[in-house]
Amino acid sequence: MTEKLTTFDPAEHLNSDQAIADFMAGAFETNDPGFIAHALGVVARAKGMTQIANQTGLSREQLYRSFSAEGNPTLRTTLTVMKALGIEISARRAAAH
Repeated sequence: MTEKLTTFDPAEHLNSDQAIADFMAGAFETNDPGFIAHALGVVARAKGMTQIANQTGLSREQLYRSFSAEGNPTLRTTLTVMKALGIEISARRAAAH
């Protein structure tokens, strides 16, 4: 008997504000801009890309393109989407290396 593998979609498991906050905190801890952008795209899909597009004034296509694994969203686009998602970032002094 062969098993069928399915693709894991983290967006399906982001069903609470706390789950989203934890997911994004983990993404920010990587310090990887591409991963962070992709994670924002996952959260936007979880919340509904059409809803986020309507809230931000950006097209769904632009959102999908900007927050894909190959995307490179501007800081303005990133902050606009984060605001629509109810996600904020804060700054703190980095630990000495």
